[in-house]
Amino acid sequence: MAIPAPDLPPSPIVPSIDLQADGVRHGHLRLPYSRDDSAWGSVMIPICVIANGEGPTALLTGANHGDEYEGPIALYELARTLRPQDVTGRVIILPAMNYPAFEAGTRTSPIDKGNLNRSFPGRPDGTPTQKIADYVTRALVPLADVVLDFHSGGKTLDFVPFAAAHRLPDGRQEAACKAAVEAFGAPYSMTMLEIDAVGMFDTTVEEMGKVFVTTELAGGGTASARTVEIARRGVNDLLVHAGVMRGAVERRETRWLDMPSGDCFAFSEEAGLVAFRVDLGEPVREGDVLAEISPISRTGAAPFTVRAAMDGILAARHFPGLVKPGDCVAVTAQIVG
Repeated sequence: MAIPAPDLPPSPIVPSIDLQADGVRHGHLRLPYSRDDSAWGSVMIPICVIANGEGPTALLTGANHGDEYEGPIALYELARTLRPQDVTGRVIILPAMNYPAFEAGTRTSPIDKGNLNRSFPGRPDGTPTQKIADYVTRALVPLADVVLDFHSGGKTLDFVPFAAAHRLPDGRQEAACKAAVEAFGAPYSMTMLEIDAVGMFDTTVEEMGKVFVTTELAGGGTASARTVEIARRGVNDLLVHAGVMRGAVERRETRWLDMPSGDCFAFSEEAGLVAFRVDLGEPVREGDVLAEISPISRTGAAPFTVRAAMDGILAARHFPGLVKPGDCVAVTAQIVG
């Protein structure tokens, strides 16, 4: 189990509330940030803690990327409505973990262009984004038994809505993560492969031995009534499953998907206008045309063809109509259950 280095200096972030006491507390994580318009200014990251006696702790985070909205909607609502008498243990809610990016509606921080989900475990003496990652890693994750980090596709991707776990070296930990994913009850459940897991919140939490669940709930830089309801119901059932909230898990049908290799990902080699030949959730066969990318600088040029490298379904697609070389155009996943 990886433990954050103990010889780092203290975090400059200070919580305005007691993270240990029972009851409901709303406050902020105050990150000092000196800038042109506020020499002794701070970034104020909203936090809520709801606790009642002894029991497990759940850490719930949204807006790791600032243009993903289902998580913040569900978590701001949960912070308003969850009562201590319905809790056995503690719920820590960070509805907008990357608050500068969330406020700006951008994937990365407008302060330092930091991608929070590539900045873990962070540094207390680094950039503002690294300082947020460090505080979450050293002050919040050690308190948690289960961590739920909400994601969706933001402004550049769209997904079939799923909750996900990763393949882990510890089989018992992987099984616990997958059981939590099933309890979340999204329409799809994914054994997820990351293109590059270095610096991810997921990796840090899993290396600390915690049960970790992430999601990809559609995308396009917005949220629908359907995907918000998936988030609301999912977080409630996950809390019940983890023994943090009283009640019974409402079991819903979920189809397990797998991303077994890098063949899942299809990237563009050209810039242009993308026209998909397959919609999300539809079946594809190896060699099928997923999309065509047409040059826009002149007429009459042949399109670049993006094909599936494996059988499965279209699980994700590029969202804006224009793509650049290197953009992930599509993701294919296999149905395994």
